[in-house]
Amino acid sequence: MPTRLLVTGAGSGPGNNLIRSLKTGAPSLVVAGCHSDRFVLKKSAAERNFLVHPATHRAFSRDLGRLLDRVRVDLVIPTTDADVWALSGVRGRLRDRVFLPPRSMIALCQDKYRLSRWLRSRGVAAPLTYAVPSLARVPGIFRRLGATPLWCRVRAGSGSVAAIPVRNPRQAQAWMAYWATMRGVPVRSFTLSEYLPGRDFGCQSLWARGRPVLTKAFERLSYIAAGGHPSGVSSVAALAKTAADPQVREVTTRAVRALGRNVAGLFSVDLKEDSAGTVCVTEINAGRFLAGTNLLDVSGKHNMAVTYVRLALGERVGFLEEPEQTREHYMVRDVDTLPGVFPAEEFFTGIEDART
Repeated sequence: MPTRLLVTGAGSGPGNNLIRSLKTGAPSLVVAGCHSDRFVLKKSAAERNFLVHPATHRAFSRDLGRLLDRVRVDLVIPTTDADVWALSGVRGRLRDRVFLPPRSMIALCQDKYRLSRWLRSRGVAAPLTYAVPSLARVPGIFRRLGATPLWCRVRAGSGSVAAIPVRNPRQAQAWMAYWATMRGVPVRSFTLSEYLPGRDFGCQSLWARGRPVLTKAFERLSYIAAGGHPSGVSSVAALAKTAADPQVREVTTRAVRALGRNVAGLFSVDLKEDSAGTVCVTEINAGRFLAGTNLLDVSGKHNMAVTYVRLALGERVGFLEEPEQTREHYMVRDVDTLPGVFPAEEFFTGIEDART
């Protein structure tokens, strides 16, 4: 009997990208999808699709529980932080058909301020970060951090929401006041931290029984709709390339190991270089794949999405290492197009240069 999966967020970019990776690596998988928005769900790449309540609704777990029997689901795979949090609290109702870290570990990772303090206290490079209790305390935080610009962002969320570089207290206070007034985000939800100007990486790491099984990374080279973000960046790359930098993998491994003992599950880590070239952890998305997972799944020897399913279903998988000679790949993404993944040496095949 084929393995049956249920992917949340079906029809969204992250959901469809994950489904594409799964079917590319293991065509025999039967993939169903669910979403709380019927319009997004209509675009799903899954074979069967189900409308459910939002992850924040108390009926969400009931909906999924019914689908376990209706579709004979072997594994539920979340694609957003909200889905991860909701599923982590109803493992029993879902008969443990999820592959997630402990709920306390997820809570730690979903609070960027707590996470940075936790990692730094355990010797893992992360930007020095301060919580903002009130607008009046902002000048003091600037004095403690010293060099500017600083990075201002909220403690929770994804996609660089409310993130902006600021050069002085007045800019930071105005930004936080705007979000509090217009978007209902309390000032105490914000943090100020060191600004990291260097290269930007995404790294996915699969763990089982306290050991890393497979870790792969990419470097973000440009960003979708960057001009529409005050920060000029986002976590969604328009152009990215596979990265074999050993420092990225090493820091990722140390960061995940620092979260606790007997680590298991998926950890998607965002990292940036500081002014000295040290790779620092900026956040850890526990329990879900990065939106650009296709680049890591279809390149190299091992498909991360399929390996995740194997681990989740109890298969014993030893340490998997990508060969050093693995070809460099690039991923190109834009709004309203499917992501394209290309080997570096084929990147200009079929393109004629009319500039000369």
